[in-house]
Amino acid sequence: METLRELRVGFVGAGRMAGALAQGMLLAGGVQPVNIFASAPSNNNLDKFQSLGCRTTHCNAEVLKNCTVVFLATKPNIVPVVLREIVRAVTPGHILVSVAAGITLQTLEELLPPRAKVLRALPNLPCVVQSGAIMLARGTCVGDPDVALLKSLLSPCGLCEEGPESHIDIHTGLSGSGVAYAYMFAEALAEGAVKMGMPWAMANRIAAQTLLGAAKMILETGEHPAALRNAVCTPGGTTIHALHELEKGALRSTVMNAVEAGTNRARELGRR
Repeated sequence: METLRELRVGFVGAGRMAGALAQGMLLAGGVQPVNIFASAPSNNNLDKFQSLGCRTTHCNAEVLKNCTVVFLATKPNIVPVVLREIVRAVTPGHILVSVAAGITLQTLEELLPPRAKVLRALPNLPCVVQSGAIMLARGTCVGDPDVALLKSLLSPCGLCEEGPESHIDIHTGLSGSGVAYAYMFAEALAEGAVKMGMPWAMANRIAAQTLLGAAKMILETGEHPAALRNAVCTPGGTTIHALHELEKGALRSTVMNAVEAGTNRARELGRR
């Protein structure tokens, strides 16, 4: 199998997420810019790849001819059209990775040749700043070495986990949409501080750093969030009084309901 420095990686579709994944790979120093190929119908989205030193084309099949790992990064409704266009160029040596929401592995495998290696990957927006969370689900012909290669490629973009395909929709409700929940919570934190007299810009920075620090402690200590929360609370102190207000507002059950709603909506879209 090719080393990362030798590996040729392609993107069919060159939107924001494709650019973020490519940038993460390049920042890690493994994949070389000249070994990344991207295709799109126009130059609008290819400028980002060109600025990174990558090769670009308007021909999707050319990406397949030049690359081993190919990310299908078009809008979901375009995926079947793209697959019919490139199907003759797909070989058993290719690893195809769909980042299109709602397109199942069964659909992908039905549109591809027998024995084609295909996976689904669901990144989230913070991959743009190499702090994302990505869920992988493998198709029937994908082996452990293929998954290991994908993880080595994607880990510079953030946390990369593998699970059954059913976890893709859960990941949507948890993390794909979850960044928006975090933004809303950060906004509310900052607005609370503004209400009490702190300037907005300062409150916004501190709110963001608070969420960043809390998340880092969960990941680095391995402690359950409840244990870390309890460590902040002192009897009769400010934190327990503030948490009581959050409990009265049903924060916990509201967030759980949001994850459930996002997951169910992703499942609905996948059945269309």
